Amino acid sequence: MASRNGRRSVLRMRTVAGQVFLLQVAIVVLLVATCIVALVLQSHADSEGEAVSRSLAVAETFAHSPGIDAALKSDDPSAILQPTTEAARQDADVDFLVVVAPDGTRYTHPVPGLVGKKFTGNIQPVLKGETLTRRFNSGIGPLVAVAVPVRDDDGTVIGVVSAGVTLDRVSGAANDQFPLIFGAAGGILLLTTGGAALVSKRLRRQTHGLGPEEMTRMYEHHDAVLHSVREGVLIVGGDGRLLLANDEARRLLNLPVTVEGRPVTELGLEPETTELLASGRVASDEIHRVSDRLLVVNQSPTDRDGGPPGSVATFRDTTDLQALSGRADVAQGRLKLLYEAGAEIGTKLDVVRTCEELVEFSVERFADYATVDLVETVLRGEEPTSTGAVSDMQRIASGGLGHGTDHFPLDSVIRYLPTTRLGAGLSKGEAVLEPVLSAFNGWEQQSPERARALVEAGFHSMIAVPLRARGAILGVAIFWRSERPEAYDEEDRSLAEELVARAAVSVDNARRYSREHTMAVTLQRSLLPRGLPEQHAIDVAYRYRPAQAGLGGLGGVGGDWFDVIPLPGARVALVVGDVVGHGLHAAATMGRLRTAVHNFSTLDLPPDELLWHLDELVTRIDQDEAEGGVEAGVTGATCLYAIYDPASGRCTMARAGHLQPVVLQPDGTAVIADVPGGPPLGLGGLPFETLELELPENSTLVLYTDGLVEDRRRDIDVGLAMLCDTLSGHPERTAEETCEAVLAALLPDPQRDDIALLVGRTKVFNTSEVADWEVRSDPSAVAEVRAAVAHKLDEWGLEDEAFTTELILSELVTNAIRYAVGPIRVRLIRERALICEVSDRSSTSPHLRQAASTDEGGRGLFLVAQFADRWGTRYTSDGKVIWTEQPLPPE
Repeated sequence: MASRNGRRSVLRMRTVAGQVFLLQVAIVVLLVATCIVALVLQSHADSEGEAVSRSLAVAETFAHSPGIDAALKSDDPSAILQPTTEAARQDADVDFLVVVAPDGTRYTHPVPGLVGKKFTGNIQPVLKGETLTRRFNSGIGPLVAVAVPVRDDDGTVIGVVSAGVTLDRVSGAANDQFPLIFGAAGGILLLTTGGAALVSKRLRRQTHGLGPEEMTRMYEHHDAVLHSVREGVLIVGGDGRLLLANDEARRLLNLPVTVEGRPVTELGLEPETTELLASGRVASDEIHRVSDRLLVVNQSPTDRDGGPPGSVATFRDTTDLQALSGRADVAQGRLKLLYEAGAEIGTKLDVVRTCEELVEFSVERFADYATVDLVETVLRGEEPTSTGAVSDMQRIASGGLGHGTDHFPLDSVIRYLPTTRLGAGLSKGEAVLEPVLSAFNGWEQQSPERARALVEAGFHSMIAVPLRARGAILGVAIFWRSERPEAYDEEDRSLAEELVARAAVSVDNARRYSREHTMAVTLQRSLLPRGLPEQHAIDVAYRYRPAQAGLGGLGGVGGDWFDVIPLPGARVALVVGDVVGHGLHAAATMGRLRTAVHNFSTLDLPPDELLWHLDELVTRIDQDEAEGGVEAGVTGATCLYAIYDPASGRCTMARAGHLQPVVLQPDGTAVIADVPGGPPLGLGGLPFETLELELPENSTLVLYTDGLVEDRRRDIDVGLAMLCDTLSGHPERTAEETCEAVLAALLPDPQRDDIALLVGRTKVFNTSEVADWEVRSDPSAVAEVRAAVAHKLDEWGLEDEAFTTELILSELVTNAIRYAVGPIRVRLIRERALICEVSDRSSTSPHLRQAASTDEGGRGLFLVAQFADRWGTRYTSDGKVIWTEQPLPPE
């Protein structure tokens, strides 16, 4: 080796630094040459661009110059334009400037002899208004020409101006710069060469002037390091023989010392490892078992980038890391199990279903058999107490392998003894682990016979975890193993506690929801009719179906309602309404509206007037709630009100935004009654109209809310058609049978809205039960009426009621003759009561008053009120009716 103190000649180039210097100089020369070539090409491109820009500027300037359009339109354009274009060409320093007529004739040209000749080239695009650029070789060298249109005032092209310049004319300035460019390049070359020399000098100083021998020694040092690393390295040649094995590879693979040169198939390795080394294929982080070690193997070929054929493989011992990774995988698996539990347990707000989901989930992933017991107060929706562990529990859910064995059956009541381990743990809210049931460490004291039977059936391990929520014990979940051979351990107990804790929250939420749902349903049920009133006008049946829990408001509680209201004169009112929305507010609003309808019906108002009063009431309620800061009003309620008179068979109906009823006629034809539409309640300002129908006996009137015929998957028109189809052809059905048939055909699944259905089958009184007389407007007619009434009561067997009835009718008829106008009629109806009606054409209503002792009159209505059970007045379209009711003696 040469002396390290002496300097080596750069020209000898035997050192690494010298070779680097030559490489740097070569690179610099190449870069400088590349830059010069690029500058020359850029200069050429700039010259061509400059030629285009100059030609275009000259052509456009001349084409838009003043007077050119006038010159083109003159008799001799050449005489005017030739001198001008030549002057402009010389000033602009271009080689030619030519004006051409639209037919291609030259008006000007630098060579006067070419004036009047045809322009060489295609000018059609220019005549269409485009700018034409051409590059071509001419007699004076490479040339760039630009042609632009000359337009008249109206935009018409009347000529073409073409200007051109040779590249030599515009590249002169650039060519003058070439000496400077080459001089600068030479300076840069000298400067970079000097810099490369300095870098080479520094590199030589840092490498201490190492030559090939020194580099060989350096390789030997690296080889020594290779054998000391803690990762095995094997290098296999292209012929499948081992070229190199470091010390770590020999240790990990149990290789002998003299192993280089032998085929890898003769190294005595595992078949999987031998196959990998012999194939030379690429491998990334493959796990291979060698003896009791787990090795991570990576292999890649060595012939990349021109290297020698073969492959290099590295081995890393990961036995300890694999054990840690296994524990991490177990932890990750348990986290995944808890995540899945959160998604699969508590999908419904139902206590029993939540417990069943806990059993189903744990049996699939954690236990062979599972049971859940709940405190009985929790099942009723009541608040649990912290002492729930010592309360009676009911088995709510169970399942898994061994079902039907000696476990406590479903619905059985269990009280866990506080003297046992299980009972004591529940009292403290702690999980109880019994890894070996056959040891009988006290868990069997709850039921010794069952315990022995369970052990004989193969159950060998158990975990009991209390369900706790907000500090209270809701119940207990017990997990059993029989088929899985592994016994439960402490980690399993922790997992079970996490699993049950999540389920307990869902159970408590379902309990609280059940309580609120029960309260809301109780409120709603209390606001709906609990039964049908006694009346003989119509056979009525009804159905109410709340929306399914979780699909509408608070457990489906809504604002649909119905009612059957007996009216004077043996008539009956049928009512169906709907408050938009769900929840307690809708139910409370429904109760207010139903009460209002009852109150208004006592006034015996026609349907349209009743809805008008109800609309005013809703408007006032909305205003009061808005002033009180209540966000939700009543607006959006609908109502259908119908009055049926069995004596005449007439039905009068009006609706406020509600769906029209369906009438099933006795011949089996179902039609939608065309009741005039009115706005929903609360909008105010618009009147309501009525529809009056003659309903033969045994006609069926069907009233309903929109939840029956409308659904997200079914249009309302389709629902109405289905309702009519269900009713058609079955006039023989009773009201109850009609309700069942309609619900069976139209009840949606799932039911997202509550449904009210009211079905009435009409009756018409027999003529023998009704008596009707027209009374002359003469006081003497009163005696005639009394005689006719007495005779009719004799026919009906009501002789005992004759005196009272004659007295009542005498007073009513006398008042009508005295104060009313128009015809007077008397009607007597025998129904559940004896009904007397006196009608006239006057709208003046009589008033009951207390007559003084000196008054000669004013006692008639007082007597009527004393003898009649009920009395009142109702108004008709042409007058009024005064009616009374007398109780009939029991048959």
